[in-house]
Amino acid sequence: MTIALATPRADGLGGAVGALREWQHEGAPAQLHPGDLGWFRRFGAEAAAAGVRTWSRAGRILAVGLLDGPGLVRLTTAPDARGDEELAHRLAEDVTRPARGVLPGGRANVEAPKDALLRELLGEAGWGADEPWTPLARDLARPVEDPGVRIDVAGPEHAHLVAAVHRSAFDGSRFTEGHWHAMAAGLPFAEARCLLARDERGEAVATVTVWSAGPGRPGLLEPMGVHQEHRHRGYGRAITLAAAAALRDMGASSALVCTPSSRTGAVATYESAGLLRRPEIHDCVRRA
Repeated sequence: MTIALATPRADGLGGAVGALREWQHEGAPAQLHPGDLGWFRRFGAEAAAAGVRTWSRAGRILAVGLLDGPGLVRLTTAPDARGDEELAHRLAEDVTRPARGVLPGGRANVEAPKDALLRELLGEAGWGADEPWTPLARDLARPVEDPGVRIDVAGPEHAHLVAAVHRSAFDGSRFTEGHWHAMAAGLPFAEARCLLARDERGEAVATVTVWSAGPGRPGLLEPMGVHQEHRHRGYGRAITLAAAAALRDMGASSALVCTPSSRTGAVATYESAGLLRRPEIHDCVRRA
């Protein structure tokens, strides 16, 4: 049967989000999570939909891709379709031909699970391995220790505080109160929590948003950041512990995060909060 490539409408992201939820399970390789679509929703409904691609056969979504930056598609498939030859060849064609509307010409990156046949096909076509990323995870079978600082669940009235911390935490960030409201209006946020850590004076010092994929499935931390004026005081560990506790409260089986391996401080912070490193992963890259 023919595999159909599609871009959902602004009100049609539910299919992609639902598929990604179903595909999350313990032991799965690092892959696109519904929370990634939730975080991308900060750009608004129209932009979020325009950045998503789905590949379907006989009415079933087999793969979902997120155009998460210039020349980057983050892509995953249904677990039982990782080795599907027809799908893999179609994906390889679509990501290598600019006319298909997935990636432009020149340098391009494809994030895909390590066991996806697509990676092998791209390698045969001359694609290489890009810079390493480190996935980390914490099992949530047992209670999470107290973070030791005040933690608030951020609602609309806290959006300006979340935005201020985020802009300070990430160089070049333009995250605004409006972005927070756009994110919160998206479907994935129904199973998310945004948290704020405060110091002894009540100032907002760190933030994280956690995304559930449903009970018994891995949840995602995306993003986590500490205000630059409050670093090296344990707030990164504290907000990460709070994130893990929130995901456990929502029924998640584990807490996941992935960060560039070059960000050694971030890796150390996550490890201090009980997350364990998994083997490094690499995007497939076509160098210009």
